[in-house]
Amino acid sequence: MTELAATENLAQGAAAPDTDDLETRLEQHRVELTAHCYRMLGSAFEAQDAVQETLLRAWRSFDRFEGRSALRSWLYRIATNVCLDMLSGRERRARPMDLGPAGTADSTLGAPLPETAWIQPIPDGSVVASDADPAEVAEQRENVRLAFVAALQHLPPRQRAVLILREVLRWKAGEVAELLETSVASVNSSLQRARAALAADKVGAGEPSQPVDEAQQALLARYVDAFERYDMESLTSLLHQDATWSMPPYELWLRGHLDIQRWCLGPGIGCNGSRLVPTVANGAPAFGQYKPAAGGYEPWSLQLLQISGDRISGIVFFLDTATLFPLFGLPARLER
Repeated sequence: MTELAATENLAQGAAAPDTDDLETRLEQHRVELTAHCYRMLGSAFEAQDAVQETLLRAWRSFDRFEGRSALRSWLYRIATNVCLDMLSGRERRARPMDLGPAGTADSTLGAPLPETAWIQPIPDGSVVASDADPAEVAEQRENVRLAFVAALQHLPPRQRAVLILREVLRWKAGEVAELLETSVASVNSSLQRARAALAADKVGAGEPSQPVDEAQQALLARYVDAFERYDMESLTSLLHQDATWSMPPYELWLRGHLDIQRWCLGPGIGCNGSRLVPTVANGAPAFGQYKPAAGGYEPWSLQLLQISGDRISGIVFFLDTATLFPLFGLPARLER
């Protein structure tokens, strides 16, 4: 925990506790805490900040911990409260389809909304344990899928915390009540309201995340081929008829083959000749997209694909490449 210890030294002007064991014990929870904070906040960068603050608070107050509860539970208590503090007074993050009806290829793109308006993608490596067994990996990926995180943002922060702690982390109602300093009856009531709110808004976690099998690998290969050739007929043949196409930070989103084709061959024609570099985001296949530029290719978007059955049900083009490409370890440029 070199970064953590160094930050603490600077903050207090004193030596951090000389305990390698403590450093190891705290750091081993970083990935799962990042997943928890990401579900709460909807932002990869805010989740990282929240986890760093959590570990700093734990480091400072560990001498008062005294093993009164499990270390993991104690860290989740700190992390949840950090997230609740960060969410105080904020508007929820969303996807374009959460903000209004679908547009058409004739719609104007409009002005970009601020970064704080959007659910951000997150690399799998930040929220999925590398040493977990396949069943655990599948569950961890399911619980950070973009649709699920977006659904959580519809809930008030404390309801969100209750739903995550009870249904994702499977804490008992009494444990959640203790963490949130409330009653079991209040926790149960919050859980019921959270479930009802998601049902009323017709949002939910969607289909469980499944490992990419040979058929899906072939589907992705056909998608890459079609996109790089910019063959819109071939590309839309890989999409469900009601597939969605969105481009944060813009509010406009499209649904269906016709408008997607018309957009790509109209306002989006600059993507013709792009190259795609594979990665993984939110438990789903993703690609760094690079548009043609002088002497090579420059970043244009991080594409996140949503697959349902044997077709692609949605594609999100995150255009904030200046922050997202370094986060995902994608090259700053491709040469010809």
